[in-house]
Order: sequence, then structure tokens, then C-alpha cells
Amino acid sequence: MKDRKAVARFECRSAVRLSDLALLVRAPAALSVPGDVIAGAAAAGRPLGARTFGVIASSVCLYWAGMALNDYADAAVDSVERPGRPVPSGRVPRRTALAVAGSLTAAGLGLAAAAGGRRSVGVALPLAGLVWAYDLKLKSTPAGGFAMAGARVLDVLAGAAVPGAGAESVGAALRRAAVPAGLVGVHTGTLMALSRHEIGGAPVRVPSATLAVSALTALAAGAVPVEQGASGGAAKGCRAAAAPSGLVAQFPAPLKGVAVAARSKKPRNIVTAAGALAYLGTYGSAQVRAVREPSGENVRRAVGAGILGLMPLQAALTARGGAPGVAAALGVIHPLARRLARRISPT
Repeated sequence: MKDRKAVARFECRSAVRLSDLALLVRAPAALSVPGDVIAGAAAAGRPLGARTFGVIASSVCLYWAGMALNDYADAAVDSVERPGRPVPSGRVPRRTALAVAGSLTAAGLGLAAAAGGRRSVGVALPLAGLVWAYDLKLKSTPAGGFAMAGARVLDVLAGAAVPGAGAESVGAALRRAAVPAGLVGVHTGTLMALSRHEIGGAPVRVPSATLAVSALTALAAGAVPVEQGASGGAAKGCRAAAAPSGLVAQFPAPLKGVAVAARSKKPRNIVTAAGALAYLGTYGSAQVRAVREPSGENVRRAVGAGILGLMPLQAALTARGGAPGVAAALGVIHPLARRLARRISPT
């Protein structure tokens, strides 16, 4: 009875602190979102203009909506496993978390419509649907990991779908972004596999498998494409193979691929290799600790490192798509996101 009165008292609170709302939506973790859109836009040759920034804002809103909805749906579980979170602690009423999720979803769809019209809404709608389906139904099912990976894939494709110069169809633009979208989706799959063991720890085989997949992801992202998807021009900096025609990505032998890129004098190749190595250095090292001691704490740290470690992966993919300057800027933001994560956990 006493607990019921406490809940009622919390539910009646009208004022919610901004700091608690920031905790609710894991505000700093949203810094991992713009790189998805930018990587997709770079792969499709889209300019980084007002439309792209509008789609970025849309994706950030949908990401925050998912975080708020997650805490709404997990209120009972969090009251046992993570009682310090805003909803189970009573600092944010559960119905407020739902209202925040709904408002941010509406804002995300509205921004997509304003930025890219039907093309962007055509990606934002299924993205929002996956976010809500995951949090309310799929999270505890085998389909949960696929749903979250699919959401990140759509996030990358949202950048490719932004209307740009020329008469290229949206289908052609999406095909150009298929490789970065797939790699981001694979990375997200490793995060989902680890996240299921954040509380009780994991069998050693889980972080061992995700570490292997992450290493392959880094190698694939760091391999220099023979031709630049964004402009269609042949890249002459990689002498390891002849340049075929069309949009072809070169995936040479694992160690050779990153080494060739690092030796090249082209900024695009250097930034691509640096991003891939930074990704493996941050996320990979956290997974190595989890392999050595797969406790809940180490697995949780690996998940946090993977959320923010997505940024150097995005930088590698953006440079790979032909925008090394923008990729370098994403790399600069990564240390800032890590500092902010010390105050507000991304998990």
C-alpha cells in the first residue's frame, strides 16, 4: 500500500528536471546518430546541406524517442535491475516517458517530411515503426536484434535518400549506400548480442564471437574502394588491384587492406584507415576485456564502448564514400562523446 502511494505521488509530479530528461533519452548517445546519415549521404554522393541536416535532426529525434520508450516499456524490469534510472526512481513519471517518446517520434517524422519530402518519409516511417516494435514487443524475442540492426541500416539509408542534384532514382542512391548500411547493421548486431548479458555477465563465447565480427567489420570498412561511389571517378591510390568499372568495393586480404590504405598519400585513404583502426581500438579493446572476464560490468562497458565506437566506424565509411574532411570532423566529435558518456551513460 505504501509503495502504491509513492507511485501515485510520483505520477502527480508536474515538473521534471531537464537533467532527468537527458538521462531518460541518453542524450550524449545521440552523437552516434549523425554519422549514420552522413555515411549514407557520402556513399550516394549527396551534398552535406540543409536537407541532410534536417534528416539528421529527424534521426536524432527518433533515437531519443526509442530511448524514452525503452524506459517506459522496461519500468518493471528496471525497478529491479536498474532502480536508479529516471522512471523506476520516480524522477520521471512513466506516462511522461511515453509522452516524450510520442512527441519525439512526431517531431522526427515531421522533420523528415520537411527535409526530404516523400523520399525521406519513406525511410523515416519504417524506422519509427521498428523503434516502437522493438521497444514494445520484439526486444525480448529472437527478432529483437534484427529489428535494432534494421533500424540502424535504415538510418544510413536515410542519408542516401535525401534528394540531391541530378535525376538519379532513390533506388540507385540506396544501392550506393548498401555497403556502409550493411556494416553499420552488422556492428549493431554485435551490440545487441552483448546487451543481453549486461546484468548477469556472458559466456566467453559471446564476446569472443562479437570481437571476431567487429574485427572483420573494421577490415571491411578500412579497405579502400577501387572507385569512388560518390563521384564515380576511379581511385588511383590503391595499386594492389586493377580498377574495374562501376561501383565496386575492394576487399583485399585482411591485413593488406588497411596497410595499403595507410601507406597511401590520399587523405581519403588515410582517414578511412584511421577510422577503422580507431573503431577496432575502442570497441575491440573493450570486448577483449570482456573475453578475459565476461562479467556484467565488463560486458556493459563493452556495450557502451560499442555505442560510441560507432562514430569512428562512421568516419571510416564517410571517408570511404569520398568525404574525408567530414569524416575527420566525426573523428573529432568521438572524444567529446566519450567525455559526456562519463556523466550520462549511453546504455
